Amino acid sequence: MDVTDVPLSSASPTIDGAAARREHACGTPPARPQTFAERWLAPRNLIVALITTILIVGQWRYSILGGYEVLAICLGTAVVTEIVLSLFLRGTFPNVQSAYVSGISSTLLTKALGGDLWPFVAVPALSIASKYVLAYKGRHLWNPTNFGVCCLVLVAPSSVTVLSHEFGNSLGTNLAIWSMGFIIAWRAKVIHLTFTYLAAFTVLSWARATILGTEFATEFAPITGPMYQLFLFFMVTDPRTVVSKRKWQYVTVITIAVVEMLFRLANDFELPGSALVSNPPAMYALAVVGPIAMFIDLATKKPAPRING
Repeated sequence: MDVTDVPLSSASPTIDGAAARREHACGTPPARPQTFAERWLAPRNLIVALITTILIVGQWRYSILGGYEVLAICLGTAVVTEIVLSLFLRGTFPNVQSAYVSGISSTLLTKALGGDLWPFVAVPALSIASKYVLAYKGRHLWNPTNFGVCCLVLVAPSSVTVLSHEFGNSLGTNLAIWSMGFIIAWRAKVIHLTFTYLAAFTVLSWARATILGTEFATEFAPITGPMYQLFLFFMVTDPRTVVSKRKWQYVTVITIAVVEMLFRLANDFELPGSALVSNPPAMYALAVVGPIAMFIDLATKKPAPRING
C-alpha cells in the first residue's frame, strides 16, 4: 500500500487559515481541524504501525529476518530510491512513509535462497521505481511491492522466493495482526475490499477442495499465513491501485481471487508454464489483473469539468 496516498476522508483534514477563508467566502463552512487522536489514528500512521508490528513480532517469535543487515539494506534502498527519483523526476522531496512501508514489506516478503544480499537491493529498488516508470495519467498501475517481488521471483526463481509459513499459524499472533489490519482497512475505507477477497477466497477454497478431493481446511489455511496477511491488508486494498467505481472494485477483487485459484489449479495439474506462477499465486494474480483493471479505469474515466471564473 502506498501510504502517502491513503484517503483520510474518515477524519476531517486540517486546513490553513487562507483555505478556510476561501471556503467560507464560497459559502462552504471550514472543515473542523483534526484532533490529536485523529492525526495519530490516520490510516497512513496505522499502516506504518502494523507493518512495523509484523516485523517486530516476526523477528522476535520466529527470527524471520536472518540478520538485521537485511532490514537496513531494504529500508535504505527503498528510501534512497524514493528520494532520488522524486527529486530527479518531480523536483520535490517526498514523504518517505511509502518507501518505509515498501522497505519493510520487501524485508518480510523476500527470501534469498542462496544467502545473497542482492535481492534485498533489487526488490525495493524495483518496487519504488515502478511507481515512477510504470504509470498512466499520473497513477502507478502496480502495487509497488507486489511488482518488485513478482519480478524477482519470476526472473530469478532459483535465487529468490517469498515468505511462506515462517510465522507459523499461532492464534494469538494472527489475531493481533488481523485485528489491527481490519481497523486500518476500516479507517482507510477499503474494508469492503478486504471482506470481498476473504469471502471469495473462502468460496474458492471450497471449490478447490471439491475439485482436488482435499480437505477444505487445507485449501483455506494459506489465508492465515504472513504473505496473505500482507496481501489482504496492503496490496489488494492499495488506494492508489484500486479502480474508482465501487461495483468494479468488487469485480476486480473477485477476479483476482479467481485467477489466483486458476494459477494454483494449473500448478496442481502440472500444466505447462504453471510453475512460473506457483509462488506466490495471489501476488501474480494481482500483478496480472490489477494493472489491466486500473488502466481501463483511467482510460475510460471522464476528466473533471473545468470551472471558469
